[in-house]
Amino acid sequence: MKLDVTHRTAYLYEQPVALSQHRVHMLPRATRYQRVLRSSLIIEPAPTFRRDATDVFGNALTVIEIERPHDELVIRASSTVEVAPPPPSDRDGSSGPRWDDIDQAIGAIEPREAVEVRQYRCMSPLTRAPAGLVEYITPSFPTGRPLRDAAFDLTRRIRTEFRFDATATDISTPLETVLKTRRGVCQDFAHLMIAGLRALRLPARYVSGYILTLPPPGKAKLQGADASHAWVSVWCGQALGWVDFDPTNGRLAGDDYATVGWARDYSDVSPISGILLGGGAHTVDVGVDVKVV
Repeated sequence: MKLDVTHRTAYLYEQPVALSQHRVHMLPRATRYQRVLRSSLIIEPAPTFRRDATDVFGNALTVIEIERPHDELVIRASSTVEVAPPPPSDRDGSSGPRWDDIDQAIGAIEPREAVEVRQYRCMSPLTRAPAGLVEYITPSFPTGRPLRDAAFDLTRRIRTEFRFDATATDISTPLETVLKTRRGVCQDFAHLMIAGLRALRLPARYVSGYILTLPPPGKAKLQGADASHAWVSVWCGQALGWVDFDPTNGRLAGDDYATVGWARDYSDVSPISGILLGGGAHTVDVGVDVKVV
């Protein structure tokens, strides 16, 4: 499936900003199932300095500095990607190691790949497991269950037992609150699932991207379709590799998902981050549109 993705973020400042520096993750990356056909990033006002690079996780990164006064910042990313559906082996759960044999599975792969996998078993700033999380996820992980099946079961449980509520949390809300209230957004559910998996020493990474805004006829609109979306990628052994699970919608990611990048958690791959001098209070307007070409 070919998808056109447009993501526009506009900051309106109460007072002029004298100087600002930002890191931008809004352009897609090539993956096993995704090919980037075109991409562009337009920034207004034009940056004094701009560097397009690749971050430590392999994601497209743009670093900008604006050294003249401005009371508005608009960043518009536009891209077209071609996404292939995962092969049947990624969907039917017929193969892959047991979750409690993951150490042996990692030990059997090339050292360079093993380092890549192991880094996603470690805690990160936003994925510290709160008290009670291991007990919550344990029913999905009985002894001997294939990791892919266990992760999918946890994905569906989060979808069923938690409520999508855009007013319940923000980026500073701890996972303790999300687990207690059973409310949040895609970012919260992804962090919660990752924290639980890593507490069991299972490799899981945070994926940032988008999902199709307008679903095919007869299909329900997915939660999170009007903004950037987040889901979880789990390493399910050498044969399956990284398999993407969406706990917000209780399903595997398919060819209606466009990937921007992945990292340890949101703080590594947030669409826009940075510092500024001045500005006072500000408002933010974000618009995302994903359409089939």
